[in-house]
Amino acid sequence: MSHALQALRAIVLRELLKFGRQYGRLVSALVRPLLWLAVFAAGFRNVFGVAVNEPYDTYIPYDVYIAPGLVGMVLLFNGMQSSLAMVYDREMGLMRLLLTAPLPRWWILFAKLTATAVLSLAQAAAFAIVAWALGTTLPVIGPNTAMVLLAAVSSALMLGALGLLLSVHIKQLENFAGTMNFVIFPMYFMSTALYPLWKLEESGAAWVWQIARFNPFTHAVEWMRFALYGKDPGVSPCVVLATLGLCFFLAAWGYDPQRGFGQLTKRGG
Repeated sequence: MSHALQALRAIVLRELLKFGRQYGRLVSALVRPLLWLAVFAAGFRNVFGVAVNEPYDTYIPYDVYIAPGLVGMVLLFNGMQSSLAMVYDREMGLMRLLLTAPLPRWWILFAKLTATAVLSLAQAAAFAIVAWALGTTLPVIGPNTAMVLLAAVSSALMLGALGLLLSVHIKQLENFAGTMNFVIFPMYFMSTALYPLWKLEESGAAWVWQIARFNPFTHAVEWMRFALYGKDPGVSPCVVLATLGLCFFLAAWGYDPQRGFGQLTKRGG
């Protein structure tokens, strides 16, 4: 057990140190949601202050509504970014080296997933601080802090597990951008990150509404949103945890470290 914990700590520290040397990665992770918050939300600040809907007890400005969705954006993009790092490590043969350790394969992958979640949460915290400085306050600190942390950690792990699963099926680095766009943008825009479900239903976009209802990212955002106000998130925790378990199981089951260095040798030879 001590060896497993040492490996977990070593892998998490490696990812943190690598991230600490990549200042541009933090800046790029914050610029995207902050642009949405400062520009897009400014133009629609009063659009969604039109109805009292759970978990809110009163009218709210648009920037308050989309803030949990933008936290989800940070978690989603970092989860996908980490899948790129996994593909790179596999291509370079690093994952094959890690998997020679006398530990189960699933534990090594779990350590990589934990490192991804830690980085995601650090970036989400940085975004929340900057959003607070810009005037968008989220009730993170208070009686619901434990619920918010549980929702954020579970969502970060779920999206990291999804990225891990994608890294299993991405054969080459060149294919990453197309696959990432195919996953990220439908998952983000067909969710409640930017608009509530009742708006989608009201607009007549029935097929988008149905997709958004069953989108795991919707449930991740809704869990965080309801947790901020201490309200019952319904089935969202079950959907998030089930998606986390399924994605991680499929990733651990299908991961093949032999694709990496050997494939490079074949292409080079």
